Amino acid sequence: MTTLTQWLRDPNPASRRQARLGQTYLGWLRLKRNPLAVAGLIIIGVLLVLAAFAPWLATHDPITQNLQNRLQPPLTPGHWLGTDDFGRDIWSRIVFGARITLSVIALVAVTAPILGLIIGTVAGYFGGWVDTVLMRITDIFLAFPRLILALALVAVLGPGIENAVFAIALTAWPPYARVARAETLTVRNSDYIAAVRLQGAGPLRIIWGHVMPMCLPSVIIRVTLDMAGVILIAAGLGFLGLGAQPPMSEWGLMISAGRKYLFEQWWVATMPGLAIFIVSLGFNLLGDGLRDVLDPRSAGK
Repeated sequence: MTTLTQWLRDPNPASRRQARLGQTYLGWLRLKRNPLAVAGLIIIGVLLVLAAFAPWLATHDPITQNLQNRLQPPLTPGHWLGTDDFGRDIWSRIVFGARITLSVIALVAVTAPILGLIIGTVAGYFGGWVDTVLMRITDIFLAFPRLILALALVAVLGPGIENAVFAIALTAWPPYARVARAETLTVRNSDYIAAVRLQGAGPLRIIWGHVMPMCLPSVIIRVTLDMAGVILIAAGLGFLGLGAQPPMSEWGLMISAGRKYLFEQWWVATMPGLAIFIVSLGFNLLGDGLRDVLDPRSAGK
């Protein structure tokens, strides 16, 4: 272990692989020094475990109704988070709802940032009328609140989890385009970009191989911090009946079903609300920690 640690911390790496692994290891050490970031990482890890092992962690079928056990309070034998108005176990529905939440996060994370990264780097590298057209389109999307625009898109496309993901992704890319454009403007006139251009590299190769990698740290930080907003928008669409549809165990839909029992059977809406709060907090804490790790200005701290 000591030899491996010395190899990873070697200030003069012998290969590109060693350099990348060393940077990753040093970043992990900086992340570990931030207890809040570690707490966020643990929360997201728990979310992944719940989603992966939901059939084994759930104590009941999340859809099967049992009206004889409806509105049982927390700590009831067999239902430690209580039951909803159809007698379904709330813990089991939250566990399976983690899968829906994670799928929404994953789909948005692999669509919106990539689209924004491409638009931002192209606009920043070429400049001129290309930059003007792409950034004005970005400004149009930014002029509307994300939730309102997502509601309009889902209203046109129709309710459903697939349309909700598409609407969220279509409204989430402009901030990434802004970040990528700003990063591109700072590096497009760098000496190493000029050297690559003199070697005969075309614009697409320069953007893909040299500009985009420089923008990735900022985009990754933005993605992590935005995931809390994505969760809230998805839950908001589910709450309004425009996202996941019954009998799916989506957290926003569960809150919507329990709002009429909020004062007497408070646990029906409170438990999924706590799940949204905890997961959103976890992504925010991890995003702050990643910002400290990936920010070049903090690399030497």
